Amino acid sequence: MKFSSLLNILFSFLFLAIPTSALAPRTNAEVMGIYQKWLAHHGKARNALPDQKRFEIFKDNLRFIDEHNSVDRPYKLGLNKFADLSNEEYKEKFLGTRASPYKSPVDRKVNNRYWPRPGDRLPKAVDWRKVGAVNHVKDQGQCGSCWAFSTVATIEAINQIVTGNLTSLSEQELVDCDRAVDQGCNGGLMDNAFQFILENGGLDTEEDYPYKGVDGQCDLNRKNKKVVTIDGYEDVLPYSERALKKAVAHQPVSVAIEAGGRALQLYQSGVFTGHCGTKVDHAVVVVGYGTENGTDYWIVRNSWGNGWGEEGYIRMHRNIHRLTGKCGIVMQPSYPVKYSQNPIKPFRAPQTDQAKVSSI
Repeated sequence: MKFSSLLNILFSFLFLAIPTSALAPRTNAEVMGIYQKWLAHHGKARNALPDQKRFEIFKDNLRFIDEHNSVDRPYKLGLNKFADLSNEEYKEKFLGTRASPYKSPVDRKVNNRYWPRPGDRLPKAVDWRKVGAVNHVKDQGQCGSCWAFSTVATIEAINQIVTGNLTSLSEQELVDCDRAVDQGCNGGLMDNAFQFILENGGLDTEEDYPYKGVDGQCDLNRKNKKVVTIDGYEDVLPYSERALKKAVAHQPVSVAIEAGGRALQLYQSGVFTGHCGTKVDHAVVVVGYGTENGTDYWIVRNSWGNGWGEEGYIRMHRNIHRLTGKCGIVMQPSYPVKYSQNPIKPFRAPQTDQAKVSSI
């Protein structure tokens, strides 16, 4: 287990315990002590006197967490990286709802590749992380670029499945350069991003075109460095958990969910069965599925770093017998298609000192 995982677990045991007398209110001094430890844990203890507004929001979130965790549910809430944000601030800063980016395009490319059929035999559980097809969890910061992170993660995965190479690709290239329809930090749509990459002939690496978390001017030189290519993209049959399961059994899939609820904001662990609607406002990636204690779930990779959820992941309730799936997860699933290898870059021998001298 990673050292950061151990720290998060230790923090949970030390500071998230329910008061001994069920739901007895915590004292101000107790909450202040927890808050100061939380500030230190998240590297925010910069001032001698904590911000009073932040403290009051933190206190209210802690009360909400205590009340939730006092009831036996399959998931727990905790003091994650968003614990000092009101729900309104969280939605404004991290979901990109301002531009309403997830309106269905007129012409969705639904393909029958992963349509469920009688006699389908799929694995009982899938986890693409275990076979090396999923990169580390990245952090979009306070930029509504979740659509770019979802797009890139599925392309990284299909590239690894086809070529055997897990290459970290550039979200910033999409934020800066895919501007015909998508709006950078103000939102976008995965199908549009797939189309941009297809027309561009590929995508640059994260190392060469690093993420900055703000809208920038498109770097044409880096845009033309087409390191990883795709051969197309398709949409999973919507409103079908069976179709999404079949797709995920073959590759990670981009999905949109409604993530604005307070329980999801403060999610810490377990299978999320909480309340959410279908006004999808956040893009994530389904990288697997499984079952725990009789409850089926999707393994969902987020783009908020590893200080949220289960090291950056959330397990969401699967097979809920609702057309939209949990939080709208089966409304707009899509994935890239790749058959071919990536373009071979011409080899350039390094210049020798003599060659450098003769060229002057």
